[in-house]
Amino acid sequence: MSSLLNVLLGYLVLWLLGMAYTAWRFASRRGAATPGPLPTPLPRVSILIAARDEAAALPRCLASLRALDYPAELLEILVGDDGSTDGTAAVAEAAMRGFAGHFQVIPIVDTLGQARGKANVLAHLTRRATTDYFFITDADISLPTSWLTGLLAHAGPGVGTVTGITAVRGPQLFHQLQGLDWLLSLSMVQVVSDLGRPVTAMGNNMLVTRAAYEATGGYEALPFSVTEDFALFQAVLASGFGFRQVFQADICADSLPMPTWAALLRQRQRWLRGVAGLPLRLRLELLFFSGFWPALTGLAWAGGIGLALGVWAAKMLAQGLLAHFAHRRAGLRLRWALLPLFEGYTLALTAAIAFFQLFGGAVVWKGRRYD
Repeated sequence: MSSLLNVLLGYLVLWLLGMAYTAWRFASRRGAATPGPLPTPLPRVSILIAARDEAAALPRCLASLRALDYPAELLEILVGDDGSTDGTAAVAEAAMRGFAGHFQVIPIVDTLGQARGKANVLAHLTRRATTDYFFITDADISLPTSWLTGLLAHAGPGVGTVTGITAVRGPQLFHQLQGLDWLLSLSMVQVVSDLGRPVTAMGNNMLVTRAAYEATGGYEALPFSVTEDFALFQAVLASGFGFRQVFQADICADSLPMPTWAALLRQRQRWLRGVAGLPLRLRLELLFFSGFWPALTGLAWAGGIGLALGVWAAKMLAQGLLAHFAHRRAGLRLRWALLPLFEGYTLALTAAIAFFQLFGGAVVWKGRRYD
């Protein structure tokens, strides 16, 4: 019993030290990329949005694009209508009526190469785009006015992708817990990226240069993946381009939350497909951090409830500090009262994802099944 207790306690102490180090490193911004000068004159840019049955969400996204602090005549906004049945195209056209820049809804009716789903839409849109900078976002995203200039400032020589951050916000407690989950996860990704180790990019807040995209052969040449942004990110790195992961308020996208547990689980199931493509070292680190709850349960059995509660309290403190710094850098304020509730949320989500992985079957996204 004593040897098991020592192993569990040792693991949990290492876990706490790792979280504390992550919080310190994130707060100190060590290794963070600094913005460079904007190109002069400002370039024309393309904003690409894949949309499938997004009539409800898309007007909010397009309104934020119309409000961008960037000359409208330098904007090319392309929406790919991927077989929508809810009038997405008409809604988009109405939302952009009178726009001074170039706007077009492109119906997606055929498949390019190996691309499917969102990757196929983006393959079509990049072929239609006429600029050297592709800004990719989603229909359920609202962008800050400084989005384009904030990302462009990091797209220096040799950089293929620049990824901003995303905050999930909504009025319900379930939405707020998702938001806390997102910012905690992104802050850890930021720390690893600042150490020079690429993790991923996010296709709802991402800049890809034309040179980097074309060097990969485009989505039509890439093996199909349900995490198409991660697949492109890996291909860009393999083509010799650098990356920037930027955690700043001026490029923080605002995402609508998943409305239900079922929708959240489908999203996470899709993301887990991407985890399989991470380098072994990163997968082992993820496995290390995901073992907290089983180890804490074992500690409560081997060492007593009091000891386990003390470790749990230390975990909430270290995690809370990281969440505080993440919210501050994102221009938001942490509701500390969410932290105890977040423990139940993460425990339930972990158990549900494990069950879903065993019995959930194929990935279903936007009404399509991906085996």
